[in-house]
Amino acid sequence: MLVKWIRCAVVDRVGFDRGQRKWAGLLGEPGFRAQGGGWSRAEPGVVHLFSFWESRALYDSFMARSHDRLAATQQGSFQDARVRLFEYRFDVKMGFEPRFHDADLLRVAHTRVHEERAEHFALMQEKVWNPAMAGSPGMLRGVFAQAESESEFLVLSMWKSAAERAKYRTERVERLALRAQTGADIAAITGDVIDMEPSWTV
Repeated sequence: MLVKWIRCAVVDRVGFDRGQRKWAGLLGEPGFRAQGGGWSRAEPGVVHLFSFWESRALYDSFMARSHDRLAATQQGSFQDARVRLFEYRFDVKMGFEPRFHDADLLRVAHTRVHEERAEHFALMQEKVWNPAMAGSPGMLRGVFAQAESESEFLVLSMWKSAAERAKYRTERVERLALRAQTGADIAAITGDVIDMEPSWTV
């Protein structure tokens, strides 16, 4: 499964919102599974969007055929768009499904790791971080994915509410980081917390 992450700065909120609703046209596309996103809590005017596709081949076919027609409605409403593609590696909480309808909040972590530490980082995500996140009652589901570069990873988690995520965040994060040897693995990490915009969910 392919995970697409788009981050952009919106300059025309009304125009962007109107255009974003038109992405409902994705529903007829072969291989399309789901799309959702919303507004950054840390950076005013910044939007994060995530879409899921069954395979890179089906995604590439969509990009060649239909993408530009759908994207035209949002032209001029945003700037500084960054698009990254990742391949699904494993669930953060068992039973992951690409859907957004029951989530109020998304958390994205984008990590670049030292090349020789990539597999250790993935193993620690599976053995240390995933059980801790999965044990948090407010965490609905999540996905761990890897870029083609192999030393770049995405963790996307979906939460019932900000209050539920705060309970996890304040609980034992430093101890988990020590146990996972996170400092030795990571070259750079960025992240954001996103308030879902339900009308953009496809």
